[in-house]
Amino acid sequence: MMPDPLNFAAPEAAAPGDLPNDGPAPRPIRVLSCLHSFEPGGVERDVLRFNGAWRAHGIDACIALGRREGVLEPEAPDVPYFVMQKGRFSTARFETLWMILNLPGIIRRVKPDVIFCASNGLAAVAMAMRLILGRSCPPIVLRISNDLVRRDLKGLTLLLHRIGLRLHAPYHRVIVAMAPPVRDEIIEQMGVDPAAVVVINNASMKLADVAAFAKARDAARREGPGRHFLGVGRLAPQKNFALLIDAFSRIARDDDKLTIVGEGAQRAFLTQRAAALGIARQVDLPGHHRGLEQRFAQADAFVLSSDFEGVPAVVVEALAAGMPIVATDCCTAMPSLLDGVGRLVPLGDAAQLAAEMDTICAADVPVAAMRARAAEFTIEATVGQWEALFTRLATIPAH
Repeated sequence: MMPDPLNFAAPEAAAPGDLPNDGPAPRPIRVLSCLHSFEPGGVERDVLRFNGAWRAHGIDACIALGRREGVLEPEAPDVPYFVMQKGRFSTARFETLWMILNLPGIIRRVKPDVIFCASNGLAAVAMAMRLILGRSCPPIVLRISNDLVRRDLKGLTLLLHRIGLRLHAPYHRVIVAMAPPVRDEIIEQMGVDPAAVVVINNASMKLADVAAFAKARDAARREGPGRHFLGVGRLAPQKNFALLIDAFSRIARDDDKLTIVGEGAQRAFLTQRAAALGIARQVDLPGHHRGLEQRFAQADAFVLSSDFEGVPAVVVEALAAGMPIVATDCCTAMPSLLDGVGRLVPLGDAAQLAAEMDTICAADVPVAAMRARAAEFTIEATVGQWEALFTRLATIPAH
């Protein structure tokens, strides 16, 4: 019978008299995280920051990296990496297969106590490790990073998505929900034992980051002409920035501005869309940037237009700034995340999104409540929960 992962508590420090006087010190718990690359994305940034925090907390954390490509490596410069890429040959087009082929050798060499897969996109990799390594496979923790209901999918695609969720569910020892409302969704959509699902709030920020966003926002002057709307994320279909551009075009005054910070394959498409709507001069796509405090400080409102998300770090950053927020109802966690502090609009509804954007900049926001909520999604608030979970799993015999 599977031990109940929910029955864990942060390990208590031993009293000085309880420490042994001889013998080697116990080896720290070793956690191997899987990551495709350093390319900008919420999952990538989370994994790098988690590993840095875990190491600072005494966990022997390391990362199995598919390819050393992207700009996010400075997020965790001191974390050990086991890179699967050979030379400069890019495996981006078949990165999941490449990881499945190479990860078993890394696991055998590193001998981790726990394997951590931080996204839905790594579920197939986790399942393959269990099938390839069998009983020698360490316990696998899968974090659900994106909405499972997927209201953006229809017909056969949605059916295959639901079948896939149920097929790979039994291969993970623990499944982590990134916010309390997500737990019930995981249990329902994946058909897993409730005892196998734990809640650890998504934490891509430190308390110092929350303070930095707040300080920058409080010190900023936004006295220029027009309204300034901000979007942040990869220029990818999931983020649906075309919807944001369409909504902005409906309410844009001559001096209004929309900035979308991020990079991705849809840059040309979004640029052409803004031009076709006659707002090209008012839409700025500055690319990927680190350190977004000033971007959030200078904007009048933050807008999330995604088709699906998990617990988006950019919304937590907007909460930390204490600024007006409009978001699509794109995931189970969003209503609770914005309850009383932001505005939700139906998925894909450009007219409603535009209507909320048109009035949000002048709205009063409960700044203190927003920043308190952001503090719940920090490294400091959650690192003890991760340590307790890993400690619990490291003592459970393999399947």
